[in-house]
Amino acid sequence: MACLLLGACNVLSPSTAPAQTFYSLDAAAVSGTLERPDPLAPTLLVAPPRAAAGFDSPRIIYTRQPHALDYFAHSEWVDTPARMLGPLLVSALERNGAFRAVGVTSGAAAGDLRLDTELVRLQHEFQTQPSRVRFTLRATLVDDRTRRVLAWREFDTAVPSATEDPYGGVIAANQAVQIALQELSAFCIETLRQRPPKP
Repeated sequence: MACLLLGACNVLSPSTAPAQTFYSLDAAAVSGTLERPDPLAPTLLVAPPRAAAGFDSPRIIYTRQPHALDYFAHSEWVDTPARMLGPLLVSALERNGAFRAVGVTSGAAAGDLRLDTELVRLQHEFQTQPSRVRFTLRATLVDDRTRRVLAWREFDTAVPSATEDPYGGVIAANQAVQIALQELSAFCIETLRQRPPKP
C-alpha cells in the first residue's frame, strides 16, 4: 500500500525537469540594403554548407578547455547550424548586387560560379572572461563551368557574450555569423573584380 501511495504521489507531482529551449540562426543576422544587380553579372549557385565533424548536430557546443567539446543540457538549435546557414548565405549574397542571380544548387541547375562552404566551428568558449562565441567558415568560389577554383578563404570571428549562459551565446553567435557573412560578401566581390574577363 505504501508503495502504491508513493507511486501515485510521483505521478501527480509536477515534473521538475527543466524544459528544453530551442534557438535559431535567423534572417536577423543578414543586414544591409538590397543592391540592384548588374544584368551582365554572373550567376552564383550556393552549395548546401557542410559541417566539420562534431559540428553537424543541433546540440549547442561549448568549451572550457582546448580540444574538449561539451553540450548544453537543455538548450539546442532548432536545426543543425549548417542547414540554418544556407538561406543566410543566399540572402547575404543576393544583397551585395555582385551577381545577376543567386540560388541553391540542384541536380538540374547550372550557373557561372559555385560557392562551397564548410562550417569549421561554432562554439561558446568559456576560457576567457567574458566568454565568447567563435564561428569559423571556410569558403571556396569555383567556376561552375570549368570546375576551376577561383579563390578560397577562411573567416574566423569571435564575439564576446553579454551573459554567461546559452542565450548570451546565441546572441553572440548571430552577431558572429553576421560579421562573417559581410566578410564573405566582400570576398566574393573582390574575387569577381580580379577574375579575368571572358574571351
